[in-house]
Amino acid sequence: MSGLLDKLYEKQANTDMRATDMRLRGRTYTIPFEDVWQSAMRVGGGGIVGWSIGRFDDGQGLIEALAKTPFLGFETEVHIQIGLDQIGQTRVDAVAVSRGDKGDWGRSKRRIGRFFRELDGDLCIQSDQVLDPSTHPAYAEDS
Repeated sequence: MSGLLDKLYEKQANTDMRATDMRLRGRTYTIPFEDVWQSAMRVGGGGIVGWSIGRFDDGQGLIEALAKTPFLGFETEVHIQIGLDQIGQTRVDAVAVSRGDKGDWGRSKRRIGRFFRELDGDLCIQSDQVLDPSTHPAYAEDS
C-alpha cells in the first residue's frame, strides 16, 4: 500500500525510452528537427490551456514552459529537450516538476502525456513517423 501512496506523492516525472507508462516514453520522430521545434513551440506556448513558454534556445533544443491549472493554481515546470539522436532522427524528451511542497497526485505525468498528445496532433503524425527505439532494428545495431 505504501508503494501506491509514494506514487501519489511524487512531484516529478520524466521520459525514458523504456518507460512502462506509455505517456513517459518520449518520442523519436522521422520528422525534421525544425518542424518538430516549431510545433513544440506552438503547443508549449499556449496550444494547451494554461501553458506558457518562459525560456527557449533552439541551438540547444531546450524549451522551458510553465503549466498552470486554471482556477486551482497548481504549477508545473516542464523542460522539453529536442535534438537529433544517434541515427539522425528527432528525439523529444521532457521533465515535469510540480512546484510546491506536496506531491502532485500524478499531475506531472499527465502534463507530459498531454504535451505529447498535443504535439502528435499538431504535427499530424502518421504511424510510421514515430519510431520505438526499444524495438526498431536501426537502434539494435548501436546497442
